Amino acid sequence: MPDSGIRHSVGGADYGSVRIGAFMGRKMIKSLASAVLSRSAPGGDGFAYDELEDDSVNLLKAEASLDYLCNLPPHRYEALYSKMLPKSILGEEFLEKYADHNDPVTVIDQKRLYAVTASAKHPIYENFRVKAFKALLTSAYSDEQLTALGELLYQCHYSYSACGLGSDGTDRLVRLVQEMQHSKSASEDGTLYGAKITGGGSGGTVCVIGTNCTKSSQQIFEIQERYKDGTGYLPFIFEGSSPGAGKFGYLRIRRRISPRPS
Repeated sequence: MPDSGIRHSVGGADYGSVRIGAFMGRKMIKSLASAVLSRSAPGGDGFAYDELEDDSVNLLKAEASLDYLCNLPPHRYEALYSKMLPKSILGEEFLEKYADHNDPVTVIDQKRLYAVTASAKHPIYENFRVKAFKALLTSAYSDEQLTALGELLYQCHYSYSACGLGSDGTDRLVRLVQEMQHSKSASEDGTLYGAKITGGGSGGTVCVIGTNCTKSSQQIFEIQERYKDGTGYLPFIFEGSSPGAGKFGYLRIRRRISPRPS
């Protein structure tokens, strides 16, 4: 993983606005599902429940009480909701129509324009991509497997960047990996297959997937030099992996509230 040299942060205004946009999208999806159910209920202005399949009714009920966007399958999003969500919405307009976005840690600025579609779509598809990535890792090793894994990384990266959480540095590194992957020298025996921003985002490092061989290392070092030529910064390369928290555990930090002075 090359380090872009750009310090990442998830506490800035961009992250907060994307979070708000995602919660807005979830609220809109729940509202749309509820509206379909109400029109389909006996006495509504549409057709009755018995004209819908039981499974369809149950899906709509689940979507009307959706807890997390990642629990909405991409095909349901595309079939019912993708064309109904606005690309963006003014905070004031959203509050007038929906009252609240039901997020306890963010506050909507009435005068700010929030991206809805990109912010809501990312967690829906990202959850699917993670599951697909996991499934591919357990399949037989092949060039097709690595190509598919790399494609998923690229999709993750550009979906994240579409939300506004990328950075020039990480985009540059991913672009250099693509250029190396599709160069004439690598066309016959490709060793790099994909890359994505990782960690907290808005800077930080890029994860690259490739074969474990000398040529891959040489290509990464060449990317490192090209990045330095373009930015003046020589990225640090992180290599290898570890069992992580699954083996070593983790620490839970609790905030201690001091008693008020009497």
